[in-house]
Amino acid sequence: MENKTITVSRTSVTVLRMLVSLIFIVASLNHLLNVDKTIAKMDQARFGALGHLLGPPEISVMVSGVVMFVFGIAFFAGFKTRLSAIVLICVLVPITLTVQVGQMATIGPLFKNIAILGGLLFFVLNPKILKN
Repeated sequence: MENKTITVSRTSVTVLRMLVSLIFIVASLNHLLNVDKTIAKMDQARFGALGHLLGPPEISVMVSGVVMFVFGIAFFAGFKTRLSAIVLICVLVPITLTVQVGQMATIGPLFKNIAILGGLLFFVLNPKILKN
């Protein structure tokens, strides 16, 4: 596969990064302030039982909330952007698999998460953009 270089506006990259980060910051607050509601949503999902594999769901919800908040803020600020994107992917994928896969009611949120994954992968796969 040929590696072609394209030019993108620094402003567009900054705006993309900031907008993608907002979902994690908002979701983190929901995880931290509405633990029981978040657990109930997980338990109602087709694969919600997966959320119990790592231990008590209360702990998983709170830890994921803290991780999303810290790395969402770091990603927003452009601090350790590639690392932040990788960590956010590590949180996004299990949440998506647990809560949104296998249900027609969550097909929209499933594809929203797929789009967010694409935005995060942009920053993982283009480290040179982050250094210019």
